[in-house]
Amino acid sequence: MPSATPPLPRPAATPSAPARAARRTAVLAACADAALILVFAAIGRDAHQRGDIVIGVFSTAWPFLVGAALSWLALRLWRTPLALWPAGVGVWLGTVAIGMLLRAVTGQTVVLPFVIVALLSLGFLLLGYRLLAAAVRRFNTRRRGA
Repeated sequence: MPSATPPLPRPAATPSAPARAARRTAVLAACADAALILVFAAIGRDAHQRGDIVIGVFSTAWPFLVGAALSWLALRLWRTPLALWPAGVGVWLGTVAIGMLLRAVTGQTVVLPFVIVALLSLGFLLLGYRLLAAAVRRFNTRRRGA
């Protein structure tokens, strides 16, 4: 009587080209969000001429970076990371709301003028590149179709 051997496990399927492209787009969009939040913090630090440039930028940016990360997770933004709605608006408002909440909880400054500047600046940055990406996609689609 032959011994019963369990079947060998199948190797994990490699992701298709569209799946790899979607994953790459999500990673790049998340990195762009983080980089633009750091730009926002760096511009703010520079405008107020504070010392400790690198550490200062990260101390200003961390609440907003946490807000962006939580927004990405809560809204599952990796599904449509470059969409203006809900991804762009969700990460923008989540970044500002959670960022300001964390700043308040940790004793950092939260005053109305700063909230307004953060809303406007992060809106311009986080929505702006998504609008630009949509315009480039539209242009490339028309060019291929012509």
